[in-house]
Amino acid sequence: MTSAWTVPGLPFALSPSSDEAWTVEEATATVKAAAAARSDIFIDPGAGTQLNAESMLNAATLLGVPPDGDFQFSARVTVEFASTYDAGVLLLWVDDRRWGKLCFEYSPDGEPMIVSVVARGVADDANAFVVDGRTVWLRVSRIDHAFAYHASLDGRTWRLIRFFTIDDMSRPVSIGFEAQSPTGDGCLVTFDDIHFTGERLRELRDGS
Repeated sequence: MTSAWTVPGLPFALSPSSDEAWTVEEATATVKAAAAARSDIFIDPGAGTQLNAESMLNAATLLGVPPDGDFQFSARVTVEFASTYDAGVLLLWVDDRRWGKLCFEYSPDGEPMIVSVVARGVADDANAFVVDGRTVWLRVSRIDHAFAYHASLDGRTWRLIRFFTIDDMSRPVSIGFEAQSPTGDGCLVTFDDIHFTGERLRELRDGS
């Protein structure tokens, strides 16, 4: 049976996909992940409804079911980028065909970038903006039956990345962390400044 872990700042337990991939440092309220080589969560939209060689669901995850109702879940994400598409991710998960990723990802041009991906049978892929550095803040919010992704360069001023829904919300939604290295030999990701609140997001566009 998968173990349940306590992460400082979160009022619910999380379960790792692999104990070896994750470390929780309670004294510093820090979560660290070692992404495996050739690991990702992605379903190629060019493949239609069929999984193929360009689709993977094998990235390291640490997920749990939050309390009912609206929430805001955020963390500072630092990635030791090495290869294209290396990323630290806040992950929203229903099942292997319905999920959403808010990524701090290394672009093909060698630039850290905010990227969002939502799967409803197959995935999409949308770039937001380039970040100067290896650290950024990411936030996932639930507003009634919809979700909002925001990113911040300082943890205070937020930019809207995406506002969306996921089909068929009859199953519980899990949230948490993911680390990936789709084209490389792995990377290290650190999540800290982790916060969760049941307070409803007031202003979607400016993220306040």
